[in-house]
Amino acid sequence: MLTRLTGARVYDPVNGIRGEVRDVWIDGGRICAPPREGASAARTLDLSGKVLMAGAIDIHSHIAGGNVNTARVLLPEQHIAEQRRLAGSALSGAKWSATETGCRYAEMGFTTVVEPAVLPLGAGQAHAELADIPIIDKAGLAILGNDDFLLRLLRDGAEQAQVNDYVAWTLHATRCLGIKVINAGGAAAFKANVRSFGLDDEVPMYGVSSRRILQVLQRAVVQLGLLHPLHVHCNNLGVPGNVATALDTIEAADGLPMHLAHVQFYGYGDAGDGGFSSGAARLTEAVNRHPNISVDVGQVLFGQTVTISGDVMRQFDARGIANPKKWVVWEAEDGGGGVVPFRYRQRNFVNALQWAIGLEIFLLTDDPWRVFFTTDHPNGAPFTAYPELFRLLMDRDYRAQWLTRINPAAADVTLLRHLEREYSLYEIAIMTRAAPARLLGLADKGHLSPGAVADIAVYTEREDKAAMFRRADLVLKDGRAVVEDGRILCLPRGRTHAVAPSFDAAIERPLGAYFDRYHLVRMEHFALRAGHMTETLGMDLAIEPTPDAPPPATDAPPPATP
Repeated sequence: MLTRLTGARVYDPVNGIRGEVRDVWIDGGRICAPPREGASAARTLDLSGKVLMAGAIDIHSHIAGGNVNTARVLLPEQHIAEQRRLAGSALSGAKWSATETGCRYAEMGFTTVVEPAVLPLGAGQAHAELADIPIIDKAGLAILGNDDFLLRLLRDGAEQAQVNDYVAWTLHATRCLGIKVINAGGAAAFKANVRSFGLDDEVPMYGVSSRRILQVLQRAVVQLGLLHPLHVHCNNLGVPGNVATALDTIEAADGLPMHLAHVQFYGYGDAGDGGFSSGAARLTEAVNRHPNISVDVGQVLFGQTVTISGDVMRQFDARGIANPKKWVVWEAEDGGGGVVPFRYRQRNFVNALQWAIGLEIFLLTDDPWRVFFTTDHPNGAPFTAYPELFRLLMDRDYRAQWLTRINPAAADVTLLRHLEREYSLYEIAIMTRAAPARLLGLADKGHLSPGAVADIAVYTEREDKAAMFRRADLVLKDGRAVVEDGRILCLPRGRTHAVAPSFDAAIERPLGAYFDRYHLVRMEHFALRAGHMTETLGMDLAIEPTPDAPPPATDAPPPATP
Protein backbone atom coordinates (compact mmCIF):
# COMPACT_ATOMS: atom_id res chain seq x y z
CA MET A 1 0.00 0.00 0.00
CA LEU A 2 1.41 3.39 -1.02
CA THR A 3 1.53 5.74 1.99
CA ARG A 4 2.38 9.43 2.05
CA LEU A 5 3.63 11.22 5.18
CA THR A 6 3.23 14.93 4.59
CA GLY A 7 3.76 18.23 6.39
CA ALA A 8 6.51 17.22 8.87
CA ARG A 9 9.91 18.85 9.20
CA VAL A 10 12.30 16.08 8.19
CA TYR A 11 15.78 15.44 9.65
CA ASP A 12 17.79 12.98 7.54
CA PRO A 13 21.56 13.55 7.85
CA VAL A 14 22.50 10.89 5.29
CA ASN A 15 20.76 13.02 2.67
CA GLY A 16 21.66 16.38 4.24
CA ILE A 17 18.05 17.24 5.10
CA ARG A 18 18.00 19.69 8.02
CA GLY A 19 14.41 20.24 9.06
CA GLU A 20 12.89 20.86 5.64
CA VAL A 21 9.17 20.27 5.20
CA ARG A 22 8.84 17.49 2.65
CA ASP A 23 6.89 14.33 1.92
CA VAL A 24 8.09 10.83 2.78
CA TRP A 25 6.63 7.96 0.73
CA ILE A 26 6.35 4.32 1.85
CA ASP A 27 5.54 1.21 -0.15
CA GLY A 28 5.75 -2.40 1.03
CA GLY A 29 7.43 -1.56 4.34
CA ARG A 30 10.22 0.48 2.73
CA ILE A 31 10.83 4.08 1.81
CA CYS A 32 10.15 4.69 -1.87
CA ALA A 33 10.64 7.53 -4.32
CA PRO A 34 7.71 9.88 -4.94
CA PRO A 35 5.36 8.26 -7.47
CA ARG A 36 5.03 9.52 -11.01
CA GLU A 37 2.86 12.53 -11.60
CA GLY A 38 -0.82 11.75 -11.29
CA ALA A 39 -0.41 8.76 -8.94
CA SER A 40 -1.99 9.07 -5.51
CA ALA A 41 -1.40 7.50 -2.12
CA ALA A 42 -3.76 4.92 -0.71
CA ARG A 43 -3.21 6.55 2.68
CA THR A 44 -2.03 10.06 3.58
CA LEU A 45 -0.97 11.09 7.10
CA ASP A 46 -0.88 14.83 7.75
CA LEU A 47 2.00 15.47 10.17
CA SER A 48 2.04 19.26 9.96
CA GLY A 49 3.93 20.81 12.85
CA LYS A 50 5.72 17.55 13.68
CA VAL A 51 9.37 16.45 13.45
CA LEU A 52 10.14 13.28 11.48
CA MET A 53 13.31 11.17 11.68
CA ALA A 54 14.32 7.59 10.95
CA GLY A 55 13.83 5.21 13.87
CA ALA A 56 16.50 5.57 16.55
CA ILE A 57 19.26 2.97 17.06
CA ASP A 58 20.91 2.08 20.38
CA ILE A 59 24.30 0.47 19.78
CA HIS A 60 25.01 -0.60 23.38
CA SER A 61 22.27 -1.70 25.78
CA HIS A 62 22.23 -4.80 27.97
CA ILE A 63 18.79 -6.25 27.27
CA ALA A 64 19.34 -10.04 27.19
CA GLY A 65 21.60 -12.79 28.51
CA GLY A 66 22.63 -14.36 31.80
CA ASN A 67 23.68 -11.17 33.59
CA VAL A 68 20.44 -9.41 32.66
CA ASN A 69 18.34 -12.27 34.00
CA THR A 70 20.44 -12.49 37.16
CA ALA A 71 19.80 -8.79 37.74
CA ARG A 72 16.06 -9.36 37.40
CA VAL A 73 16.21 -12.11 40.01
CA LEU A 74 18.50 -10.15 42.33
CA LEU A 75 16.45 -6.93 42.27
CA PRO A 76 12.76 -7.65 41.66
CA GLU A 77 11.87 -4.58 43.71
CA GLN A 78 13.42 -2.32 41.06
CA HIS A 79 11.20 -3.54 38.22
CA ILE A 80 8.08 -1.52 38.93
CA ALA A 81 6.82 -0.94 35.40
CA GLU A 82 4.70 -4.06 35.03
CA GLN A 83 1.40 -2.17 35.36
CA ARG A 84 1.94 -0.57 31.95
CA ARG A 85 2.10 -3.77 29.91
CA LEU A 86 -0.43 -4.99 27.43
CA ALA A 87 -2.65 -7.57 29.08
CA GLY A 88 -2.14 -11.06 27.73
CA SER A 89 1.17 -10.29 26.00
CA ALA A 90 4.12 -12.65 26.27
CA LEU A 91 5.57 -12.73 29.81
CA SER A 92 3.30 -9.82 30.73
CA GLY A 93 3.36 -10.77 34.40
CA ALA A 94 7.14 -10.82 34.71
CA LYS A 95 9.09 -7.99 36.31
CA TRP A 96 10.51 -5.73 33.58
CA SER A 97 9.90 -8.37 30.96
CA ALA A 98 11.24 -8.66 27.46
CA THR A 99 7.86 -7.38 26.31
CA GLU A 100 8.26 -4.25 28.40
CA THR A 101 11.76 -3.65 27.00
CA GLY A 102 10.50 -3.57 23.43
CA CYS A 103 7.52 -1.41 24.30
CA ARG A 104 9.48 1.19 26.25
CA TYR A 105 12.06 1.54 23.49
CA ALA A 106 9.37 1.87 20.81
CA GLU A 107 7.49 4.50 22.78
CA MET A 108 10.58 6.73 22.55
CA GLY A 109 11.02 6.11 18.81
CA PHE A 110 13.78 3.49 18.97
CA THR A 111 13.46 0.69 16.45
CA THR A 112 16.84 -1.13 16.68
CA VAL A 113 18.88 -2.10 19.76
CA VAL A 114 22.18 -3.99 20.09
CA GLU A 115 22.94 -6.30 23.04
CA PRO A 116 26.71 -5.68 23.34
CA ALA A 117 27.85 -8.67 25.41
CA VAL A 118 26.80 -12.12 24.20
CA LEU A 119 28.91 -14.76 25.90
CA PRO A 120 29.33 -17.49 23.25
CA LEU A 121 28.46 -20.19 25.76
CA GLY A 122 25.19 -18.38 26.49
CA ALA A 123 24.31 -17.29 22.96
CA GLY A 124 21.32 -19.63 22.77
CA GLN A 125 19.81 -18.16 25.92
CA ALA A 126 20.53 -14.59 24.81
CA HIS A 127 18.84 -15.12 21.45
CA ALA A 128 15.84 -16.79 23.05
CA GLU A 129 15.38 -13.68 25.18
CA LEU A 130 15.97 -11.33 22.24
CA ALA A 131 13.30 -13.25 20.32
CA ASP A 132 10.80 -12.38 23.07
CA ILE A 133 11.45 -8.63 22.76
CA PRO A 134 8.74 -7.29 20.43
CA ILE A 135 8.70 -4.49 17.87
CA ILE A 136 12.39 -3.54 17.74
CA ASP A 137 15.11 -5.14 15.63
CA LYS A 138 17.96 -6.68 17.63
CA ALA A 139 21.56 -7.77 17.24
CA GLY A 140 24.29 -9.10 19.51
CA LEU A 141 28.05 -8.71 19.85
CA ALA A 142 29.95 -11.92 20.65
CA ILE A 143 32.54 -11.69 23.45
CA LEU A 144 36.08 -12.89 22.76
CA GLY A 145 39.40 -12.08 24.41
CA ASN A 146 39.26 -14.20 27.56
CA ASP A 147 38.39 -17.59 26.07
CA ASP A 148 40.89 -20.38 26.54
CA PHE A 149 40.94 -21.47 22.89
CA LEU A 150 41.97 -18.01 21.65
CA LEU A 151 44.59 -17.61 24.38
CA ARG A 152 46.03 -21.01 23.51
CA LEU A 153 46.25 -19.99 19.85
CA LEU A 154 48.19 -16.86 20.79
CA ARG A 155 50.43 -18.69 23.26
CA ASP A 156 51.30 -21.27 20.64
CA GLY A 157 52.14 -18.68 17.99
CA ALA A 158 49.19 -19.23 15.66
CA GLU A 159 49.15 -17.17 12.48
CA GLN A 160 46.69 -14.32 12.13
CA ALA A 161 44.77 -16.28 9.48
CA GLN A 162 43.90 -19.00 11.98
CA VAL A 163 42.70 -16.42 14.50
CA ASN A 164 40.57 -14.88 11.74
CA ASP A 165 38.99 -18.26 11.02
CA TYR A 166 38.20 -18.72 14.70
CA VAL A 167 36.61 -15.26 14.94
CA ALA A 168 34.51 -15.92 11.83
CA TRP A 169 33.47 -19.34 13.16
CA THR A 170 32.43 -17.70 16.44
CA LEU A 171 30.22 -15.22 14.59
CA HIS A 172 28.54 -18.11 12.77
CA ALA A 173 28.17 -20.07 16.01
CA THR A 174 26.67 -17.17 17.98
CA ARG A 175 24.68 -15.51 15.16
CA CYS A 176 26.04 -12.11 16.14
CA LEU A 177 26.73 -8.88 14.27
CA GLY A 178 30.21 -8.14 15.61
CA ILE A 179 32.91 -8.83 18.20
CA LYS A 180 33.24 -7.37 21.70
CA VAL A 181 36.33 -7.62 23.90
CA ILE A 182 36.01 -6.94 27.64
CA ASN A 183 39.17 -6.12 29.59
CA ALA A 184 41.17 -8.33 27.21
CA GLY A 185 42.71 -11.18 29.21
CA GLY A 186 41.41 -9.77 32.49
CA ALA A 187 38.84 -12.47 33.23
CA ALA A 188 41.40 -15.17 32.48
CA ALA A 189 43.92 -13.45 34.77
CA PHE A 190 41.26 -13.14 37.49
CA LYS A 191 41.04 -16.93 37.59
CA ALA A 192 44.74 -16.93 38.52
CA ASN A 193 43.96 -14.59 41.47
CA VAL A 194 45.08 -11.43 39.64
CA ARG A 195 43.10 -8.44 40.89
CA SER A 196 44.32 -5.64 38.60
CA PHE A 197 45.25 -5.91 34.94
CA GLY A 198 46.68 -3.29 32.60
CA LEU A 199 47.11 -3.07 28.85
CA ASP A 200 50.66 -4.46 28.94
CA ASP A 201 50.17 -7.02 31.71
CA GLU A 202 50.40 -10.69 30.68
CA VAL A 203 47.82 -13.37 31.38
CA PRO A 204 49.35 -16.01 33.69
CA MET A 205 49.99 -19.39 32.03
CA TYR A 206 49.54 -17.93 28.54
CA GLY A 207 52.28 -15.30 28.38
CA VAL A 208 50.26 -12.93 26.17
CA SER A 209 49.50 -9.34 27.02
CA SER A 210 46.18 -7.58 26.95
CA ARG A 211 47.55 -5.35 24.17
CA ARG A 212 48.44 -8.41 22.05
CA ILE A 213 44.94 -9.90 22.47
CA LEU A 214 43.34 -6.59 21.55
CA GLN A 215 45.44 -6.02 18.44
CA VAL A 216 45.02 -9.56 17.12
CA LEU A 217 41.24 -9.36 17.46
CA GLN A 218 41.21 -5.93 15.88
CA ARG A 219 43.16 -7.18 12.87
CA ALA A 220 40.79 -10.13 12.57
CA VAL A 221 37.76 -7.84 12.46
CA VAL A 222 39.36 -5.64 9.79
CA GLN A 223 40.68 -8.50 7.68
CA LEU A 224 37.36 -10.34 7.75
CA GLY A 225 35.73 -7.24 6.28
CA LEU A 226 33.35 -6.67 9.21
CA LEU A 227 31.80 -3.23 9.10
CA HIS A 228 31.40 -2.80 12.84
CA PRO A 229 34.84 -2.15 14.38
CA LEU A 230 36.10 -4.17 17.32
CA HIS A 231 33.91 -3.06 20.25
CA VAL A 232 36.28 -2.51 23.17
CA HIS A 233 35.70 -2.38 26.92
CA CYS A 234 39.09 -1.09 28.09
CA ASN A 235 41.21 -2.24 31.03
CA ASN A 236 40.94 -0.50 34.41
CA LEU A 237 37.31 0.54 34.12
CA GLY A 238 36.22 2.78 37.00
CA VAL A 239 39.75 3.32 38.37
CA PRO A 240 41.01 6.88 39.03
CA GLY A 241 43.68 7.76 36.48
CA ASN A 242 42.35 5.28 33.93
CA VAL A 243 42.19 7.92 31.20
CA ALA A 244 45.84 7.00 30.60
CA THR A 245 44.72 3.44 29.76
CA ALA A 246 42.11 4.75 27.33
CA LEU A 247 44.72 6.94 25.63
CA ASP A 248 47.12 3.99 25.37
CA THR A 249 44.34 1.88 23.86
CA ILE A 250 43.63 4.54 21.23
CA GLU A 251 47.32 4.55 20.27
CA ALA A 252 47.39 0.73 20.26
CA ALA A 253 44.73 0.78 17.53
CA ASP A 254 47.53 1.97 15.23
CA GLY A 255 45.15 3.74 12.87
CA LEU A 256 42.74 0.80 12.43
CA PRO A 257 39.03 1.24 13.21
CA MET A 258 38.14 0.68 16.88
CA HIS A 259 35.07 1.50 18.94
CA LEU A 260 35.52 2.29 22.64
CA ALA A 261 32.45 1.53 24.71
CA HIS A 262 31.07 3.58 27.63
CA VAL A 263 34.12 5.86 27.75
CA GLN A 264 32.77 7.91 30.66
CA PHE A 265 33.83 4.98 32.87
CA TYR A 266 37.46 5.40 31.82
CA GLY A 267 37.57 9.15 31.45
CA TYR A 268 38.96 9.62 34.96
CA GLY A 269 42.03 11.51 36.13
CA ASP A 270 43.62 11.21 39.55
CA ALA A 271 44.36 14.88 40.32
CA GLY A 272 42.99 16.90 43.23
CA ASP A 273 42.74 16.31 46.93
CA GLY A 274 40.41 13.36 46.51
CA GLY A 275 42.55 11.68 43.87
CA PHE A 276 39.66 11.77 41.39
CA SER A 277 39.20 14.26 38.55
CA SER A 278 37.92 14.61 35.00
CA GLY A 279 40.02 13.29 32.15
CA ALA A 280 37.38 14.21 29.57
CA ALA A 281 39.43 16.96 27.92
CA ARG A 282 42.42 14.66 27.42
CA LEU A 283 40.25 11.83 26.18
CA THR A 284 38.22 13.87 23.72
CA GLU A 285 41.34 15.59 22.39
CA ALA A 286 42.69 12.15 21.48
CA VAL A 287 39.37 11.04 19.95
CA ASN A 288 39.19 14.24 17.90
CA ARG A 289 42.73 13.58 16.58
CA HIS A 290 42.09 9.93 15.65
CA PRO A 291 39.37 9.56 12.99
CA ASN A 292 39.66 5.76 13.26
CA ILE A 293 38.19 5.89 16.79
CA SER A 294 34.50 6.05 17.68
CA VAL A 295 33.06 6.08 21.20
CA ASP A 296 29.83 5.70 23.06
CA VAL A 297 29.58 7.56 26.34
CA GLY A 298 27.80 5.50 29.00
CA GLN A 299 26.31 8.58 30.64
CA VAL A 300 25.63 8.46 34.39
CA LEU A 301 22.26 9.84 35.52
CA PHE A 302 21.22 10.04 39.15
CA GLY A 303 19.11 7.39 40.82
CA GLN A 304 18.98 3.66 41.49
CA THR A 305 20.29 1.26 38.90
CA VAL A 306 22.24 -1.99 38.67
CA THR A 307 25.64 -2.49 37.09
CA ILE A 308 25.92 -5.46 34.72
CA SER A 309 29.24 -6.42 33.17
CA GLY A 310 31.35 -9.23 31.79
CA ASP A 311 34.33 -7.53 33.48
CA VAL A 312 34.43 -10.02 36.33
CA MET A 313 37.54 -8.40 37.80
CA ARG A 314 35.90 -4.98 38.07
CA GLN A 315 32.61 -6.31 39.38
CA PHE A 316 34.37 -8.34 42.07
CA ASP A 317 36.26 -5.21 43.12
CA ALA A 318 33.01 -3.18 43.23
CA ARG A 319 31.06 -5.62 45.39
CA GLY A 320 31.82 -3.59 48.53
CA ILE A 321 29.87 -0.57 47.27
CA ALA A 322 26.75 -2.54 46.29
CA ASN A 323 23.55 -0.70 47.15
CA PRO A 324 21.47 -2.51 48.27
CA LYS A 325 24.01 -4.87 49.81
CA LYS A 326 23.67 -7.87 47.52
CA TRP A 327 25.69 -8.87 44.49
CA VAL A 328 26.56 -11.78 42.17
CA VAL A 329 29.92 -12.54 40.57
CA TRP A 330 30.48 -15.68 38.49
CA GLU A 331 32.96 -17.30 36.11
CA ALA A 332 32.52 -19.47 33.03
CA GLU A 333 34.66 -21.23 30.43
CA ASP A 334 34.96 -18.19 28.21
CA GLY A 335 34.65 -15.32 30.67
CA GLY A 336 32.25 -14.51 33.45
CA GLY A 337 30.44 -11.52 34.81
CA GLY A 338 28.92 -9.73 37.73
CA VAL A 339 25.80 -7.92 38.87
CA VAL A 340 26.23 -5.16 41.45
CA PRO A 341 23.34 -2.78 42.26
CA PHE A 342 24.24 0.87 42.75
CA ARG A 343 22.59 4.24 43.42
CA TYR A 344 24.15 7.35 41.88
CA ARG A 345 23.71 10.34 44.21
CA GLN A 346 23.85 13.93 43.01
CA ARG A 347 25.41 15.18 46.27
CA ASN A 348 28.17 12.58 46.18
CA PHE A 349 31.42 14.07 44.82
CA VAL A 350 32.44 11.05 42.73
CA ASN A 351 28.96 10.39 41.33
CA ALA A 352 28.43 14.06 40.49
CA LEU A 353 31.77 14.20 38.69
CA GLN A 354 30.95 11.02 36.76
CA TRP A 355 27.74 12.73 35.59
CA ALA A 356 29.73 15.78 34.52
CA ILE A 357 32.47 13.76 32.78
CA GLY A 358 29.96 12.05 30.52
CA LEU A 359 28.43 15.37 29.49
CA GLU A 360 31.90 16.86 28.95
CA ILE A 361 32.73 14.00 26.56
CA PHE A 362 29.54 14.57 24.58
CA LEU A 363 30.11 18.33 24.36
CA LEU A 364 33.87 18.26 23.68
CA THR A 365 33.81 15.62 20.93
CA ASP A 366 33.80 17.51 17.65
CA ASP A 367 32.29 14.93 15.31
CA PRO A 368 28.73 13.75 16.11
CA TRP A 369 29.27 10.88 13.65
CA ARG A 370 31.80 9.33 16.08
CA VAL A 371 30.18 9.82 19.50
CA PHE A 372 27.15 7.72 20.39
CA PHE A 373 24.22 8.22 22.73
CA THR A 374 24.25 5.55 25.47
CA THR A 375 23.97 5.15 29.22
CA ASP A 376 25.42 1.64 28.95
CA HIS A 377 21.98 0.51 30.13
CA PRO A 378 21.61 -0.20 32.97
CA ASN A 379 25.13 0.63 34.21
CA GLY A 380 25.02 4.43 34.04
CA ALA A 381 21.23 4.65 34.04
CA PRO A 382 18.30 2.70 32.61
CA PHE A 383 17.52 3.42 28.96
CA THR A 384 14.18 4.86 30.07
CA ALA A 385 16.20 7.89 31.30
CA TYR A 386 17.27 8.79 27.74
CA PRO A 387 14.83 11.74 27.47
CA GLU A 388 16.60 13.42 30.40
CA LEU A 389 19.92 13.03 28.59
CA PHE A 390 18.49 14.52 25.40
CA ARG A 391 17.50 17.62 27.37
CA LEU A 392 20.89 17.93 29.07
CA LEU A 393 22.66 17.86 25.70
CA MET A 394 20.26 20.26 23.98
CA ASP A 395 19.69 22.85 26.73
CA ARG A 396 22.68 24.59 28.39
CA ASP A 397 20.37 26.49 30.78
CA TYR A 398 19.04 23.16 32.03
CA ARG A 399 22.61 21.93 32.56
CA ALA A 400 23.32 25.12 34.52
CA GLN A 401 20.33 24.43 36.76
CA TRP A 402 21.70 20.99 37.51
CA LEU A 403 25.11 22.43 38.40
CA THR A 404 23.43 24.18 41.34
CA ARG A 405 22.03 20.85 42.59
CA ILE A 406 25.04 18.56 42.45
CA ASN A 407 27.92 18.31 44.90
CA PRO A 408 29.42 21.84 44.93
CA ALA A 409 33.02 20.62 44.92
CA ALA A 410 32.31 18.57 41.78
CA ALA A 411 30.50 21.52 40.18
CA ASP A 412 33.57 23.69 40.80
CA VAL A 413 36.00 21.38 38.98
CA THR A 414 33.89 20.46 35.95
CA LEU A 415 34.15 22.30 32.66
CA LEU A 416 30.38 22.23 32.14
CA ARG A 417 29.63 25.81 33.14
CA HIS A 418 32.07 26.94 30.45
CA LEU A 419 30.63 24.75 27.67
CA GLU A 420 27.91 26.56 25.75
CA ARG A 421 27.38 23.96 23.05
CA GLU A 422 23.84 22.71 22.55
CA TYR A 423 23.13 19.72 20.33
CA SER A 424 20.72 20.48 17.50
CA LEU A 425 17.97 18.18 16.26
CA TYR A 426 20.13 17.53 13.21
CA GLU A 427 23.06 16.42 15.40
CA ILE A 428 20.71 14.25 17.49
CA ALA A 429 19.54 12.61 14.25
CA ILE A 430 23.19 11.93 13.36
CA MET A 431 24.12 10.54 16.76
CA THR A 432 21.04 8.35 17.24
CA ARG A 433 20.12 7.39 13.67
CA ALA A 434 22.52 7.89 10.78
CA ALA A 435 25.83 7.28 12.56
CA PRO A 436 24.78 4.11 14.46
CA ALA A 437 23.45 2.53 11.25
CA ARG A 438 26.72 3.27 9.50
CA LEU A 439 28.84 2.01 12.42
CA LEU A 440 26.88 -1.27 12.56
CA GLY A 441 26.88 -1.83 8.81
CA LEU A 442 23.08 -1.66 8.54
CA ALA A 443 22.85 -0.01 5.14
CA ASP A 444 19.05 0.18 4.99
CA LYS A 445 18.58 1.84 8.39
CA GLY A 446 19.13 5.27 9.88
CA HIS A 447 18.03 7.25 6.81
CA LEU A 448 15.04 7.96 4.58
CA SER A 449 16.45 7.17 1.12
CA PRO A 450 14.39 5.03 -1.27
CA GLY A 451 14.98 1.38 -0.35
CA ALA A 452 15.53 2.02 3.36
CA VAL A 453 13.29 0.17 5.80
CA ALA A 454 10.35 2.34 6.82
CA ASP A 455 11.35 2.64 10.48
CA ILE A 456 10.18 6.16 11.30
CA ALA A 457 9.67 8.22 14.46
CA VAL A 458 7.52 11.38 14.61
CA TYR A 459 7.59 13.86 17.50
CA THR A 460 6.00 17.13 18.50
CA GLU A 461 8.81 19.64 18.96
CA ARG A 462 8.84 21.15 22.43
CA GLU A 463 11.13 23.49 24.33
CA ASP A 464 11.43 20.74 26.94
CA LYS A 465 13.32 18.15 24.91
CA ALA A 466 12.81 15.47 27.58
CA ALA A 467 9.05 15.79 27.09
CA MET A 468 9.53 15.76 23.32
CA PHE A 469 11.49 12.52 23.21
CA ARG A 470 9.73 10.70 26.05
CA ARG A 471 6.70 9.80 23.93
CA ALA A 472 6.67 9.72 20.15
CA ASP A 473 3.49 10.84 18.41
CA LEU A 474 3.88 8.10 15.81
CA VAL A 475 6.32 5.23 15.28
CA LEU A 476 6.30 3.10 12.15
CA LYS A 477 8.12 -0.24 12.10
CA ASP A 478 8.55 -1.56 8.56
CA GLY A 479 5.85 0.89 7.53
CA ARG A 480 3.34 -0.35 10.11
CA ALA A 481 2.14 1.92 12.93
CA VAL A 482 3.25 0.43 16.25
CA VAL A 483 2.98 3.55 18.45
CA GLU A 484 0.44 6.35 18.27
CA ASP A 485 0.27 9.25 20.73
CA GLY A 486 2.70 7.41 22.98
CA ARG A 487 0.55 4.24 23.11
CA ILE A 488 1.57 0.80 21.88
CA LEU A 489 -0.77 -0.39 19.14
CA CYS A 490 0.61 -3.85 18.37
CA LEU A 491 3.58 -6.14 19.03
CA PRO A 492 5.13 -7.27 15.75
CA ARG A 493 8.26 -9.41 15.80
CA GLY A 494 11.42 -7.56 14.81
CA ARG A 495 14.42 -8.95 12.93
CA THR A 496 17.68 -10.23 14.39
CA HIS A 497 20.72 -8.99 12.47
CA ALA A 498 23.93 -11.02 12.17
CA VAL A 499 26.95 -11.49 9.92
CA ALA A 500 28.42 -14.66 8.48
CA PRO A 501 31.94 -14.02 7.12
CA SER A 502 33.61 -16.89 5.31
CA PHE A 503 36.26 -19.02 7.03
CA ASP A 504 38.42 -22.05 6.37
CA ALA A 505 36.54 -25.08 7.68
CA ALA A 506 39.88 -26.55 8.75
CA ILE A 507 39.51 -24.54 11.98
CA GLU A 508 36.80 -26.99 13.04
CA ARG A 509 39.29 -29.84 13.44
CA PRO A 510 41.25 -28.29 16.34
CA LEU A 511 38.04 -26.76 17.67
CA GLY A 512 36.27 -30.13 17.71
CA ALA A 513 39.19 -31.76 19.51
CA TYR A 514 39.26 -28.90 22.02
CA PHE A 515 35.54 -29.16 22.75
CA ASP A 516 35.80 -32.94 23.19
CA ARG A 517 38.63 -32.61 25.70
CA TYR A 518 37.83 -29.48 27.68
CA HIS A 519 34.30 -28.20 27.13
CA LEU A 520 30.97 -29.01 28.72
CA VAL A 521 29.25 -29.37 25.34
CA ARG A 522 30.19 -30.76 21.97
CA MET A 523 31.08 -28.31 19.23
CA GLU A 524 28.04 -29.20 17.12
CA HIS A 525 25.77 -28.43 20.09
CA PHE A 526 27.58 -25.19 20.92
CA ALA A 527 26.97 -23.54 17.55
CA LEU A 528 23.49 -22.16 16.87
CA ARG A 529 21.88 -23.47 13.71
CA ALA A 530 19.94 -21.06 11.51
CA GLY A 531 17.00 -23.49 11.67
CA HIS A 532 16.95 -23.27 15.47
CA MET A 533 16.81 -19.49 15.25
CA THR A 534 14.04 -19.32 12.66
CA GLU A 535 11.95 -22.42 13.45
CA THR A 536 12.33 -22.99 17.20
CA LEU A 537 12.66 -19.37 18.31
CA GLY A 538 10.54 -17.99 15.48
CA MET A 539 13.09 -15.30 14.67
CA ASP A 540 13.44 -13.39 11.42
CA LEU A 541 17.20 -13.80 10.99
CA ALA A 542 18.77 -11.22 8.66
CA ILE A 543 22.35 -11.97 7.59
CA GLU A 544 24.01 -8.68 6.74
CA PRO A 545 26.44 -8.63 3.81
CA THR A 546 30.12 -7.98 4.50
CA PRO A 547 32.36 -6.32 1.93
CA ASP A 548 35.03 -8.36 0.24
CA ALA A 549 37.75 -8.95 2.81
CA PRO A 550 41.28 -7.62 2.21
CA PRO A 551 44.00 -9.92 0.83
CA PRO A 552 44.96 -13.07 2.81
CA ALA A 553 45.78 -12.30 6.42
CA THR A 554 49.31 -11.80 7.64
CA ASP A 555 50.72 -10.72 10.96
CA ALA A 556 51.26 -7.23 9.54
CA PRO A 557 48.29 -4.92 10.12
CA PRO A 558 46.38 -3.99 6.96
CA PRO A 559 45.98 -0.34 5.96
CA ALA A 560 43.29 1.65 7.73
CA THR A 561 39.92 1.80 6.04
CA PRO A 562 38.37 5.23 5.53
